[in-house]
Amino acid sequence: MIEFSRFILGNGLRVIVHQDKSTPLAAMNILYDVGSRDEDAEMTGLAHLFEHLMYGGSVNIPEYDLPLQLAGGDNNAYTNNDITDYYLTVPSGNIETGFWLESDRMLGLDFSEKNLGIQKSVVIEEFKQRYLNQPYGDAMLLLRPAAYKVHPYRWPTIGMDISHIEKADIGHVRDFFFSHYAPENAILTVAGNIEPDNIYKLANNWFGSIPPRSPVKRDLPREPLQDGERKITVRRKVPADALYKAWHMGSRLSEDFHTLDLLTDLLAGGESGRLYNKLVRDKNLFSEINAFITSDIDPGLVIFTGKLMKAIDIFEAESAVIEIIDELKDSTVRILELEKVKNKYESTTVMSNTNVLNKAVNLSYYELLGDPDLMNREVELFRAVTKEMARDAAIKYFTPENCTTLYYLSARNDK
Repeated sequence: MIEFSRFILGNGLRVIVHQDKSTPLAAMNILYDVGSRDEDAEMTGLAHLFEHLMYGGSVNIPEYDLPLQLAGGDNNAYTNNDITDYYLTVPSGNIETGFWLESDRMLGLDFSEKNLGIQKSVVIEEFKQRYLNQPYGDAMLLLRPAAYKVHPYRWPTIGMDISHIEKADIGHVRDFFFSHYAPENAILTVAGNIEPDNIYKLANNWFGSIPPRSPVKRDLPREPLQDGERKITVRRKVPADALYKAWHMGSRLSEDFHTLDLLTDLLAGGESGRLYNKLVRDKNLFSEINAFITSDIDPGLVIFTGKLMKAIDIFEAESAVIEIIDELKDSTVRILELEKVKNKYESTTVMSNTNVLNKAVNLSYYELLGDPDLMNREVELFRAVTKEMARDAAIKYFTPENCTTLYYLSARNDK
């Protein structure tokens, strides 16, 4: 059981505190309720670019990393479709350094042409290396806009096109900051060897005077139900063909979320998964295979990916994948098989929650979902999934008309 206290500052900043005296460290996590889904379709990639800009210096502190390192701390950040998250760890006696640094860059950044130019170059190079110049790197750039037609999940976090990052200027980033980086749009969590009363005082001292900014209210288009199978084919200079399939699913809080998460573990949870056993080990159709859910806050995707062995026909391989998935609909999942993936999830969760930083990050996220105590009940929700629920979810979601398929063919083949 992860115990915590919660309060809200006058400017709307939500603060969560978890005391853990078993560690000499303290972790601070600041979650901003902004991700790539909050971007304009004509200017994508700003949320991720902003993650980089946050380390380029604030109004009063020209360099973020050095003061934290001098205090014995470490930090990092990530951006996804839904959120931008910044976190640090520091010896608990130096936690005020984190309050000083994070409050100052929430107050205001150094919006300089020089800093923007540097960070744009970094992100553009990342775009090229990870998505354009890497084998299969553009798969999600192709699959997402085929699966989504109106919702902003149709582009990945890096952005829809590299030109969007190239044309971003000071006006764009300044507007983005003041529209989304606001105390009432953020969640601050502190976990570790700290005193809750002291954290309350520090939060008020360092963040309380930051004025609220009335961030832009989210009004995203609802993705319509997919009513027909979608297929796209591309040819690239890659070593072997690859197959990608995506099925629409519900939101992070939907009733079938835990069931589908367990089903993907059952299908591709390492070498014991059904897909690996039958399609990699037994039939030698694929060299590697995976299945996962995107876990998006809005309705997301169940995604299958697989790289084929050479000389294997991609349609033969696809039929084999569908056959295994259809088995989930024809008969209930074996109890022992389901219990195995439940045990794996529970052990992973328990181990994760021994880490003070993980607890800080997760409490922030569950607060965003509307209930930080859900962190304590999540294992129970997975435990409650039955074999009948697994079968019904497979029947409901794994249908041809709900599926988008990308055939990613090697240009060396003559198919």
